[in-house]
Amino acid sequence: MPRNLLLLLLTGFLSAATLSVHGAVLQADTSAYQFQRLKINGLLAERSARFGQYDQSLNARTGIFGFQTKRDIKNSNEILRQIVLNDNNIFKELKILMDYKDQEVKQVMTNASSSNSRIESYMVAIKKLQDQRQKLREEVTATERAKDLAHYIILFLIMIMAAGSYVFMKKIRHQPLMK
Repeated sequence: MPRNLLLLLLTGFLSAATLSVHGAVLQADTSAYQFQRLKINGLLAERSARFGQYDQSLNARTGIFGFQTKRDIKNSNEILRQIVLNDNNIFKELKILMDYKDQEVKQVMTNASSSNSRIESYMVAIKKLQDQRQKLREEVTATERAKDLAHYIILFLIMIMAAGSYVFMKKIRHQPLMK
């Protein structure tokens, strides 16, 4: 019983050490994930600002009689082009962010699979030790029975020898000496 308890405690310490190592890796991945999210949020803020500029440029009318000029339209188109380029950057960064998430999911799945296989091997080892313990108990019981039987046989033989000695001594005492 103490051996099983010691084995379980050792297993717990090893699991905690393994989790802290995996936690450090997960922490590094999480910080990269957070950095990527901040980068995307910055790009989204930039897109919002440019969209506000585009909205203003659409309302700009610098021509005669309040009409839009070619320059106003080109300026609006340039701002719109910058918004599209920014959107492309956002999509690229989102792809990287999704790759981080997929990698995290794969790592969690791998860790779970590894933990399950270790737990299963620990359970097999514990079962094997319990079976060995049961066999040893049975052997001890059988040895004690054989030992008790040997004591009874020795006691029986001693009693037979004592009875034989008593009968022999009595027979010798009752016989006259031969001359």
